[in-house]
Amino acid sequence: MVAARFFVSGRVQGVTFRAHTRAQALALGLHGHARNLDDGRVEVLAVGDGAAIERLADWLQHGPPLARVDGVVRDAPDVPDMPMSSQGFSVG
Repeated sequence: MVAARFFVSGRVQGVTFRAHTRAQALALGLHGHARNLDDGRVEVLAVGDGAAIERLADWLQHGPPLARVDGVVRDAPDVPDMPMSSQGFSVG
């Protein structure tokens, strides 16, 4: 199991970015969450197969049609410290 956290900047709030991210993550069999941050970015936390996380990382570079992604910063959180349920992919 691999975990990755992404901070996505650009026009990513108010353009269904989180809902589309959830759909992509679930289709890839990933668990985690996508949530808006106060600074205008979206945080995406994903746990699962490494290849699936890489596919999500590629998708995050452009996002859904109404979004404009200016940048994606990635880090690797410790899995036990992740604030999420063990199943599914939440949007907050």
